[in-house]
Amino acid sequence: MKFKIINLGCRMNQFDGDFISSWLLKHGYEKSEIPDIYIINTCSVTSQADRSSRQAIYQAKKENPNAIVIATGCYAQTQKEALEKLKEVDIVLGNANRTDILEAIKNHLDTKQKLSYVDNIFRQNDITFQEDIIFENHRPFLKIQEGCNSFCSFCIIPFARGKSRSVDEELVIKSVQNLYEKGYKEVVLTGTQLSQYGHDKGTSLYKLLKKLLKIPIFIRLSSMNVNEIKTDKKLLELITEEPNIMPHFHLSLQSASDRLLKAMRREYTLKEYEEVVNFIIKKRPISAIGTDIIVGFPTENQEDFNITYNFLKDFPFAYLHIFTYSDRPLTKAQRLTPKVDSNTKKERSKLLHNLDQEKRERFRASMKGKTLRAITISPDKALTENYIELTPKDLNIDKFEKINDIIMIRL
Repeated sequence: MKFKIINLGCRMNQFDGDFISSWLLKHGYEKSEIPDIYIINTCSVTSQADRSSRQAIYQAKKENPNAIVIATGCYAQTQKEALEKLKEVDIVLGNANRTDILEAIKNHLDTKQKLSYVDNIFRQNDITFQEDIIFENHRPFLKIQEGCNSFCSFCIIPFARGKSRSVDEELVIKSVQNLYEKGYKEVVLTGTQLSQYGHDKGTSLYKLLKKLLKIPIFIRLSSMNVNEIKTDKKLLELITEEPNIMPHFHLSLQSASDRLLKAMRREYTLKEYEEVVNFIIKKRPISAIGTDIIVGFPTENQEDFNITYNFLKDFPFAYLHIFTYSDRPLTKAQRLTPKVDSNTKKERSKLLHNLDQEKRERFRASMKGKTLRAITISPDKALTENYIELTPKDLNIDKFEKINDIIMIRL
């Protein structure tokens, strides 16, 4: 049978999609743009993500009414009943049940019944994967950790991904070595809370990186939590001193108001956040610092927003990811009042999106005249070590001749 995977949301989902794809290919299935099976790898970080997931499901069934539609991912794990009600969905597959996909397809073909495979995610104690994953991206996203123990008041992800658990160190090292031997130039280490890596296995992200750095491949780190790294001086020294760790760090802030940070259960203050970022930039000035910001969190008043806006405006961020708050099932913030009205959220979101564009332009301009490493992703796209997208036009050439190549460029 032929299948197609549609990934929504984060880098974790990209890895999970590659995992499922490799699993199916290994068992005789084929990839196709005209498939018998659609696998919608859903996201549920916001209500908009839920809507996008449903729209992808509707579109799949519209393209091929006779196809099997499988909904998996975070929306499937946390709200299986909602997906079971959709006539377009044939199988609901939770995050704890990815390897049940073969059984699920067989049983659906045999019974023609709507089926759900959604186990309790908090009973998952391990995380592993086959070594021979086929990655779709020239910069493969390798999941080394999953789940979160923080339970921020706004966040549904612990309920979607479970408690924090780490991939065995040996498997991570072997996987990165395999990627290097296959010719990959960069690997992106990803996780729900990457900085919690190893806490369940008596090790740490620092110790893992020390071993991975023996492999001649560039390493990019996905989102990290300042609360986890603010006291880890050895990790901070390592990521700012090792040239093979890309100078691009995504450190979620969410708000610059200490009052809101406390209500969000973020477990750091604005001052602590500033100290971490200032340390990184002082040690490695070309570093790109990206962050996440929630607009319209319950009880956010004009003063809170002004504090956040003014901080973002002046602080050396390379880019901002803006999320408009929406109540999420199972979270404590959904019970917080007063809520911020939708018009106010839209106005504040627009201001922050405009600021994001300014930050991106300002960061790019600040790199003018500097020589940077970059990886070519396609004939018309390259990405610098500090996460600036380039086109051939930027370098006065027609196209990038070689894909998955490291080049030196002067901006």
